[in-house]
Amino acid sequence: MKRMGMIFRAKANKALDRAEDPRETLDYSYQKQLELLQKVRRGVADVATSRKRLELQLNQLQGQSSKLEDQGRKALALGREDLAREALSRRAALQQQVSDLETQHQTLQGEEEKLTLASQRLQAKVDAFRTKKETIKATYTAAQAQTRIGEAFSGISEEMGDVGMAIQRAEDKTAQLQARAGAIDELLASGALDDPTGMAKDDLTAELDRLSGGSDVELELQRMKAELAGGSAPKQAIEGGNAGSGQAAPHAEQERPRFDKQ
Repeated sequence: MKRMGMIFRAKANKALDRAEDPRETLDYSYQKQLELLQKVRRGVADVATSRKRLELQLNQLQGQSSKLEDQGRKALALGREDLAREALSRRAALQQQVSDLETQHQTLQGEEEKLTLASQRLQAKVDAFRTKKETIKATYTAAQAQTRIGEAFSGISEEMGDVGMAIQRAEDKTAQLQARAGAIDELLASGALDDPTGMAKDDLTAELDRLSGGSDVELELQRMKAELAGGSAPKQAIEGGNAGSGQAAPHAEQERPRFDKQ
């Protein structure tokens, strides 16, 4: 089972490698970094909002504290020490709240500064990654194009391989058809096959051709005999085309008649 699992993972990893496009992976990573940067910026905005709300509360509490202080002074001036004591007690409680809010305000302000600095650093990293990403993508695209051109020139690409196989099949079929046509011509010429168009020779024509071929052989044979014998009559007979016919060839020269002088 472990071996099957390892084989499955190896094949799956190989399939993923073939399907993975580095350019798409880089774009996806850049998109995730942009999302993270947006989250950091929203965090900074949330902290700033909380800090601003604390500042508003501090201003309100400080305003109430000042008002209670004024009321205590007026009550003390009128001889109402009890009212002055109550106003000052309330003011002291407000001052404790103000002190707590100021501590929270300082904490939030520190967190805001840290998040702002982190956002700026992350922004710089995202910008640098974007530049590097585009450079890698351009380099990969150029290398991919160069590889395809090299494969096309060398004939090892899938497209060129298909073209080469198509050319080879076409050449094989052409050679097969040429061989078949030549064989059919030879069979028709020898008479082994009948010509369906009616252009084949009939028996009489074939016989005449055979006799003509045989007479040519006989004429050539008698010409060679005449040359060996040194005679001219057979040669003349051969040239006149009367060999073997039983007729004597006419004399080349006839005697001229004589006329007596008177």
